[in-house]
Amino acid sequence: MPAKVLGVIPARYQSSRFPGKALAPLHGKPILQHVFERARRTKTLGRILIATDDERIATVARDFGALVKITRADHPSGTDRVAEAAAAEDADVVVNIQGDEPVIDPAAIDTAVQALLDGDAPMSTLCKRIEHFDEITNPNVVKVVTNLRGIAICFSRCPIPYDRAGGAVYYKHIGLYVYRRDFLLGYSRLPVGPLEKVECLEQMRALENGFSIRVAETDYESLGVDTPEDLERVSALFELQHQVLK
Repeated sequence: MPAKVLGVIPARYQSSRFPGKALAPLHGKPILQHVFERARRTKTLGRILIATDDERIATVARDFGALVKITRADHPSGTDRVAEAAAAEDADVVVNIQGDEPVIDPAAIDTAVQALLDGDAPMSTLCKRIEHFDEITNPNVVKVVTNLRGIAICFSRCPIPYDRAGGAVYYKHIGLYVYRRDFLLGYSRLPVGPLEKVECLEQMRALENGFSIRVAETDYESLGVDTPEDLERVSALFELQHQVLK
């Protein structure tokens, strides 16, 4: 029997750098609607819902046809919000789709899901080969190294691996996560290790507790909206795409 795959888009109204960004207009639609519509174009997601603690977001999401799960307001992370939503759902696999990436590639979501389904790891994610040198040393670009089977060895804000012999290839982490449902529901109860604390990288919790993360390569270039300036850049990209299609 095929696995039941649930897509959850966590969306909160409060944001220190850009309050209400999920509802910010982008070419006639809220950012959140763009994410939802792109998620619907995947081949692997059987059901998609938006998890939010804010009635303003819930109302808009229902208006554009999305299923909505109202969650608690005190979740420390989007992962916890996704887990609460997934706890009441009949699913084998849960995908955490960032609600602030209006240009997310449906094929990238499918790649991450298939990576989980093809192996036995409890969790999967994506990486992309770094093409611009400045990203290697940028602490806001998280790097990942894997073993020969595509299992993550480490994530870091530092340049990894160290290029002592020359010719190193660097990969950045794309923050799309796929979980086996039972693993996700217990994730927040795992002990927080020292690497997660110092790097401020939640995915390190799985590795520090001995769990595997399967990493699949993608060509998708993640472009999230964290600030009004980010929205301007994404809007320019939409305009460029529109001109190309004319």
